[in-house]
Amino acid sequence: MGKLVLTSFVTLDGVYQAPGGPQEDPRDGFDQGGWSVPYGDEDFGRFIDEVFGRVGAFLLGRRTYDIFASYWPKVTDPADPVAGKLNALPKYVASATLTEPKWAGTSVLSGDLAKEVTALKETTDGELQVHGSGALARSLLGLDLVDTVHLLTFPVVLGAGRRLFAEGAVPTAFRHTGGRVTAAGVSIQSYDLAGRPEYGTYELPETS
Repeated sequence: MGKLVLTSFVTLDGVYQAPGGPQEDPRDGFDQGGWSVPYGDEDFGRFIDEVFGRVGAFLLGRRTYDIFASYWPKVTDPADPVAGKLNALPKYVASATLTEPKWAGTSVLSGDLAKEVTALKETTDGELQVHGSGALARSLLGLDLVDTVHLLTFPVVLGAGRRLFAEGAVPTAFRHTGGRVTAAGVSIQSYDLAGRPEYGTYELPETS
């Protein structure tokens, strides 16, 4: 069975909204889009290339799909490690409203998310990868369908914007599997899901 792997960019205060540009996602009046761009150095690019080297198919939310579909088909160099995979491999977009996707290789998931994604994991050769797609990512985490999270934390606080782990998220424990920090200060940490949190106490035991 294939692995579902989520790669997310967040700020120090947990915001995932619009990392790639000012017009990417201005919902709720968000005007700080593009906050990840100043940190895109060689270390960052090397990690992204590694991730895309393991992909078998992509699973995207509607907003991220639209952003990708407007950009990546124009990057036609087959040697580009990101564009080559995005344009050639199967893409699945979770949407109740998209009916005729124009990006070649796209299929729409409009039914039971848990059933459809479970089936995709069983049939995908390589990783089924989710990039961005914050609302979808939260749904998949809530359904315990994510196997691995690559969390890229950028050294910036915005004080506004949509957060990846928002109030009401399903309590989840993770097991750290590796990490690095780029020269620009982006902390790249990888985690496997490990079930529900465990709890303890630092209180001193009572003495008689």
